[in-house]
Amino acid sequence: MLAHSTSDPFHVVVPSLPGYAFSERPSSPGMNTFRTADLWVKLMRQLGYDRFVAQGGDIGANVSSVMAWKQPEYVFALHLNYIPGSYRPWVDEATPLRPEEIAFKHEAQNWYDEKGGYWHVQATQPQTLGFALNDSPVGLAAWLIDKYRDWADCDGVVERRFTHDELLTQVSLYWFTGTIASSCRMYLESRKAPLVFRRGERIEVPCGVLHLAKEEPMPPRAWVERAYNVIRWTQKPMGGHFAAWEEPDVFATDLREFVAPFRNQARRETAAV
Repeated sequence: MLAHSTSDPFHVVVPSLPGYAFSERPSSPGMNTFRTADLWVKLMRQLGYDRFVAQGGDIGANVSSVMAWKQPEYVFALHLNYIPGSYRPWVDEATPLRPEEIAFKHEAQNWYDEKGGYWHVQATQPQTLGFALNDSPVGLAAWLIDKYRDWADCDGVVERRFTHDELLTQVSLYWFTGTIASSCRMYLESRKAPLVFRRGERIEVPCGVLHLAKEEPMPPRAWVERAYNVIRWTQKPMGGHFAAWEEPDVFATDLREFVAPFRNQARRETAAV
């Protein structure tokens, strides 16, 4: 929808995370979201893009946030449909937590207590889990499809949102490439290198956030604005964790509308040169 728009087409670059499906599996420790962000900036520059928009959900939201934070000279706008779970802004007595932020922290802890078992094992023992999942296609399918069912806006019936072919395609990407263990390892690496901001640290790149109804745990705007320069916040009454897959029209429209002013500015600057 973005690349083939007749009115305002985008160049869309979709890199695969290190250790996921089409990317090479890391051979040494330390391939976290910060190193991935460096690789993606180098990739974009080698492709000829000196300035670009970064968009992300899930781990991609973490990588895109780091790109905008650490190398803002290349990222002129940031669009997210998820806020990284490891994100921690600076909080002190001068900026006490608001009631909605306190409520979110309790809700997030309850979510991890009830639904975060996958995260804990992937972040602590990814290799052990990987042996089992690489040995059983049924086990791999159960591990993955359980998340598609639980995180999508489908009321617990995954077939309402995704076809069997779509689900099996996702499972096959991990099965035929043997990358479930290396993909789980990203959780361990992210736990060791979380998205934590010290006093005075912020992402100044303009940020737009798309919040779909069933995405959880999703922090309130006040919590996000402590470290992100949020200039657009869109909430929709439908959709879940897999924004571009579940609600492609909503996703593409929000991204296009958010980016439009920056694209127009870039065109004016180019014309001036």
